[in-house]
Amino acid sequence: MNLMTPFFLGFITAFIGIIPPGLINMTAAKVNLKEGKKNALWFVLGAVLVIFFQVFIAIFFARVIDRRPDLVALLREVGFGIFVTLTIYFLWLAKKPKTKSRKIKKNSKTNRFFLGIFLSSINFFPIPYYVFVSVTLSAFKLFTFDMTSIFVFVIGAVFGSFSVFYFYIVFFIKIENKTDYILRNMNTIIGSITGLISTVTLWNIIKYYWQS
Repeated sequence: MNLMTPFFLGFITAFIGIIPPGLINMTAAKVNLKEGKKNALWFVLGAVLVIFFQVFIAIFFARVIDRRPDLVALLREVGFGIFVTLTIYFLWLAKKPKTKSRKIKKNSKTNRFFLGIFLSSINFFPIPYYVFVSVTLSAFKLFTFDMTSIFVFVIGAVFGSFSVFYFYIVFFIKIENKTDYILRNMNTIIGSITGLISTVTLWNIIKYYWQS
C-alpha cells in the first residue's frame, strides 16, 4: 500500500479537526504573543505528544470495531444520531460565543510543555473523532488497519496537528481580527461540518442495508 495515502489522510483528518479556533491552538498563539515563539513551541510539543497517543488508542479501538460488521453498522447509526443532534444544536439552538481575552503569565519552557500536555489530555474529543473517521475511511477502502498503515496515519495526524498549531503561532497577529469573526460564527461553521458528516454517514447506512 502506498504509505503516502495513510499519511495524507492522517494529516488532513487532523488539520480539519484542529483548524477551528479552540482552547489549544488559541493558547499556543497567545503564549507566542506574551512569551515568545520558543515557549509556544514547547507548549505545542506537549500537546502533540498527547495527541500521538490519543490517535493510536483511537485507531486500535477502530481496528477492533472494524472486525465486527455489526458494530460498524451500530457505530454509524450512533454517529449519525450524534452528528444530527450536534448539527441542530449548533445551527439553531446554541448561543453565539463571545470572544474573551486571556491573560497569560510568563512561565518556563518546562511549565509550558506540561501545560500543553495537560490541556491536550483533558480534551477527549480526538479519540471518538479518530475512531469514527478511521472506520469511515476503512468503509470507503481508503484505509487498512495493518500496523504500518496505522503508524503512518498517526504520524500524519501528528504532523497535521503540529502544522495547525504552528500556523496559529506564526500568523495569529495577521489573522487575529478574522479569528474573532470566526469565533463569532463558530456555531455555523461547526454545524455545517457536522451536517456534512451526517449526510455522508446516512449515505453509508443506506448503502450498508441496501447491500445486506
